[in-house]
Amino acid sequence: MKIGFDISQTGSLKAGCGYFADSLIRALADLDSENEYILYPHFGTTFWDPNGEKNTIKINKPNMERKRIGRDIETAFAFWENIGVDSEERLGTPDVIHANNFYCPSGLKRARVVYTLYDLNFLDNPDLTTEENRSNCFGGVFTAAVSADFIVAISQYSLKRFLEIYPHYPKERTGVVHLGSRFCSTDQMNILGDTVSGLESEKFWLSVCTLEPRKNLRRLLRAFREYLNLTADPHPLVLAGGKGWMEGDLENFIGELGLNDHVRLTGYVSDEKLCWLYQNCFSFIYPSLYEGFGLPVLEAMGFGAAVITSNTTSLPEIAGNAAHYVDPLSEKSMIEGLLRIEKEKDYRKKLGEKAQLRAKQFSFEKTAYAVLRIYRQVLRLAKFAPKNCRKR
Repeated sequence: MKIGFDISQTGSLKAGCGYFADSLIRALADLDSENEYILYPHFGTTFWDPNGEKNTIKINKPNMERKRIGRDIETAFAFWENIGVDSEERLGTPDVIHANNFYCPSGLKRARVVYTLYDLNFLDNPDLTTEENRSNCFGGVFTAAVSADFIVAISQYSLKRFLEIYPHYPKERTGVVHLGSRFCSTDQMNILGDTVSGLESEKFWLSVCTLEPRKNLRRLLRAFREYLNLTADPHPLVLAGGKGWMEGDLENFIGELGLNDHVRLTGYVSDEKLCWLYQNCFSFIYPSLYEGFGLPVLEAMGFGAAVITSNTTSLPEIAGNAAHYVDPLSEKSMIEGLLRIEKEKDYRKKLGEKAQLRAKQFSFEKTAYAVLRIYRQVLRLAKFAPKNCRKR
């Protein structure tokens, strides 16, 4: 079997989609030496990394090759916009193409398209994203709903919402593959770790996310301000993550709340520093309004952090009984969570112990085995077409 694989977002500033693709292809490379893989550093028309050829993942194995489609954004986008009769040959004649960045190719005559579904936040909460992102995401998911041969959702929640919105799509052509933590191995957890200056171990609250409205940071900051008034010896809050959209004045907001001395924005951090933050935080806070999975929650749990997270969307599916849940729309609920973790040492300790046990249930090795089964399954299916859809 020859598998084309989208690695377009695995460059130096990876976020959710990029971490999924990067970790999955590494796991597939470790366990699968029989099938051939063609890695595409540029893929689709909704994302372009000008340094993609240089920075996207490279795997030095006999069954892994890279294929560049287009020398610049114009030629690359032109190819993906107009997939024609010779396109599959230019793609390396794959049997399966796995799309991982919301874009979904259509018009392929032979290759089966497997589409990674992350979330439907752009439909459920259109006000939490930009018009451009909303349009790109909608275009990709809609195209997948009418042409992808198989939908791989990263949570039961995401799949449930997809089938509610696109009820024509055959459920038998769908599956769920949970993510794992890229920090899951003992070697990685022991080797990685780069101290973040100015922070003391177990004396800071941590939140890790791309800075965007969906992550609910402003409500968290307002709750944190009230927490400061209710405790004698408060810990500072560290917000780690790169800039997303619609939060360009977040630093001004922090200043307006009088939190400049209590909140630290680190920006995008290396994996080494991120590991140190997870390992040494007092507690991890993730009150997101909407998640397709919630990878930072799993990563923090893997290091035994006591986790506070939202009781909505996919997050209870991932954290199980190993987190303190809050209502993400309630500052009062967040304040109560912060105070309980701070005051009840045994509760915090038990949450950390449960978190490590829960995190062991997830791994990218499991993800890779599940995805390989899907590749084999989709080749046994006829090419998908809307006219073949049946009502359920």
